[in-house]
Amino acid sequence: MFEFSPVSALSPSREDNEEFAICGTGCMISDPANIDDIQRIIKELSSTWRACSDASVSAPQHLLNGSQQRCRHSFLSRQARGMAFSYASQVQKDVRSSNRYKHTFAVHAENRTSCLSYDAQVAPSYFGFRNLMGLVLVASNLRLMVENFKKYGLLVTLSGAKLQPGDWRNFGILYALTPCFLFVAYMIEAMAAQYAKGKVAERKRAEERKDGQQAEKHKRHLFSTWRVIALCHGSNATLMLVISTYVVYHYIHNPGLATVAELHAVIVWLKVCSYAFTNRDMRHAYVNADPADGAAIPALYKSCAYPNNITLKNLSYFWWAPTLVYQPVYPRSPTRRWDFIVRRLSELLLLSIVIWVACAQYAVPLLQNSLDDISKLNLIGILERVLKLSTISLVCWLAGFFALFQSFLNLLAELTRFGDREFYSDWWNSSDLRTYWTSWNKPVTHFMKRHIYAPMVGRGMNPVYAQLITFLFSGILHEMLVGVPTHNILGVAFMGMVAQIPLIYLTDPLSRMKGHNGRLAGNLIFWITFCFFGQPLAAIFYFFAWQAKFGTHNRPEWPLGLGDLKT
Repeated sequence: MFEFSPVSALSPSREDNEEFAICGTGCMISDPANIDDIQRIIKELSSTWRACSDASVSAPQHLLNGSQQRCRHSFLSRQARGMAFSYASQVQKDVRSSNRYKHTFAVHAENRTSCLSYDAQVAPSYFGFRNLMGLVLVASNLRLMVENFKKYGLLVTLSGAKLQPGDWRNFGILYALTPCFLFVAYMIEAMAAQYAKGKVAERKRAEERKDGQQAEKHKRHLFSTWRVIALCHGSNATLMLVISTYVVYHYIHNPGLATVAELHAVIVWLKVCSYAFTNRDMRHAYVNADPADGAAIPALYKSCAYPNNITLKNLSYFWWAPTLVYQPVYPRSPTRRWDFIVRRLSELLLLSIVIWVACAQYAVPLLQNSLDDISKLNLIGILERVLKLSTISLVCWLAGFFALFQSFLNLLAELTRFGDREFYSDWWNSSDLRTYWTSWNKPVTHFMKRHIYAPMVGRGMNPVYAQLITFLFSGILHEMLVGVPTHNILGVAFMGMVAQIPLIYLTDPLSRMKGHNGRLAGNLIFWITFCFFGQPLAAIFYFFAWQAKFGTHNRPEWPLGLGDLKT
């Protein structure tokens, strides 16, 4: 005997979709107001099912084979569903229809709005439009690729840019010697740690003798010693940056190699500064043995408290860790995932090739064609080149961002088992410039906030002035990373950073506006100023300066006599 199931009666199986659709035509049984009627229908269906099932059994149950049972079950379930929807159609019928006169169906029976109208009750999906925009974007870029190939042919070569004699040698020597300054900082800290241990022992003996005068003299001597240690660290860091910058500017001609060398020097310089600043505070807390200072040191550091952290192993880990801020202890992942490492390495190699091809095949011809417009100050021509270059610039920027912050830093983090991998957040959704600058490059943001902004505010400086100084410092670093490798200190990168300051205060109110319009306007301002004008315009200026200084064919002339100022 088959048991009745209300769910099976009202839910068609796959093979019964056609019958279910026919029986359900014109029925509306999902209205909550008719729930009592639906429950009554189900009860009547239960009794009807049992009656039909008993009446249909003309042979003993065990004599029916499987196919006969399935056929009978399918037939009875269809009958039950037909009765359910026939009964339900009597409960609530469509007021627009007529059983007899089909041409009188009331098509317009209620007030409705167009789905794209602002006051539509349900927002439509734009899934199809997104697909269309994606196809248009792909088709447009394919057309540009075909046009570029027809006009210039294949410009990508394995030889790449020409290297002057000594470029690789100078690059290798500088790259290998730069980290030595980090270990000079370790030797300074090792001597400072030994000195601190001796002073702690002297202070304890003075406290035991209750010699207050000796304790006060001890504090004054410590203050003067800390100044000497700070001077040693400052000299070491400054010497490293000056030597590296000088070698890059004068002895590494190729801008690609020069950029890598200068970037490496700046990273190591920031690590040296962070190592010195952090150990200075921990040394001060260790020597003073003040409970308040002890509480100010994070509990995470207790497993490797000062001076136990002053070891070569601890420093070597900081050297390779994907961070610019020093900590004695970092969160660590339990194991290394070698499949993860292979994927990140593959991404890094693939994206490097994409950037190389995009620059050599598409960016260089556009930049070459912009030289005459800049020499003649043809503003319309410059605007056209900037807009054309914006697409390539955006592709290179996004590929470079993913390659560096997602692929390379995660690869380095996995190799070193570095646990905190929030190297960026969703900067692409930024509704103001402040959010972008604090979210797209978290390692630099952490350094600036921890070692520059927070100490100035802690000493009583107005937070607004502290922000301005921090931003100006960042602008100097940007100019070093662009102007030094290209051998042209134009100040364009620095001025580009300075120009961000008014834009930050302009877009701050937009992010606080209620509704969607403020955030939309802020996000559009970010994309337009940064990716469609900022980066392409800076690239054109530095490329023009490079060609004016080192070009071999059709060397352009500086407009308005600016070349005389350069010389």
